[in-house]
Amino acid sequence: MTAAGPSVVLAAGAVCWRMVDGEPQVLLVHREERADTSLPKGKVDPGETPPQTAVREIAEETGLSITLGAPLGTTEYTLPGGREKIVYYWAAEVTDDIVAASTFTPNREIAAVEWLSVTAARAAFSYERDQDVLDRFAERVKSGTTRTFPIIALRHGKAVPPASWDGPDATRPLLHHGLEQSQSVAPAVAAWGPKKLLSSPATRCLATIEPVATLTALPVKPSPGLSQDSYEDGTAKVRSIVAKRLKKQESVVLCSHGPVLPAIIDAIADATNTPLDAPLRRAAMLATSEFTVLHISIDHPENGLVAVETHGPAVD
Repeated sequence: MTAAGPSVVLAAGAVCWRMVDGEPQVLLVHREERADTSLPKGKVDPGETPPQTAVREIAEETGLSITLGAPLGTTEYTLPGGREKIVYYWAAEVTDDIVAASTFTPNREIAAVEWLSVTAARAAFSYERDQDVLDRFAERVKSGTTRTFPIIALRHGKAVPPASWDGPDATRPLLHHGLEQSQSVAPAVAAWGPKKLLSSPATRCLATIEPVATLTALPVKPSPGLSQDSYEDGTAKVRSIVAKRLKKQESVVLCSHGPVLPAIIDAIADATNTPLDAPLRRAAMLATSEFTVLHISIDHPENGLVAVETHGPAVD
């Protein structure tokens, strides 16, 4: 994700959806002060990343505690005064249990929330840009790729340089900046509600994923098959690890090293019959503490990746 300039306002939201009698319904919010109807969204706060913002804003505006699905692109428009605004959107399935646990009450900002069919929602929106996002979601419904699960490939944070470290490479720790990166990126990774955390046993990888473990209350399972040492000596088990995660069809984080990440992406692409094109190769070339989310269809995993996106920490 490219950083925006100081004159650009960033925001994030979601198409929250649920199945009712076999048909999808989506959630709209009615804002009293602006007298409009739109998708729930809000501005990115300082120190936040867009995925983190989307989850927070949905909770604040609708009372729903969601996890993100596949991205639905952006809308871009000019605000009064000339500033550009970019809004990032994701799909987010809402189960009956999540609806039942909603804490929404009408307030000064959001007068009401409403579940409508895709057709009715499109007609109800006040802005054409929301219709465009909904149309992208409708295409997913049509193609049978609405339900997805993510594999999140995370590169470790900035570590002590090899030339400055006397011990084994696997014991190199994160620099202070690397620790800051890891803290910053953790809420973004957690926005996809991971169910499993796997990491290279290298110190720098375990330290990078630890803030995610804290946020999600999940244990980290060290996986030697994801280590740089095993990759370099030819004993890495990337393909078997990926195959197992694809079979499980649940959100997982794989924290590893720069040289290993292309092998992870390649294994996922091969298993899902996805062409390993230039954009997908670039998605494997991550800077420290960046991560790529690969979204796989639950119903049609053999038909290629539904979407691929890359994010990083809010700190430089």
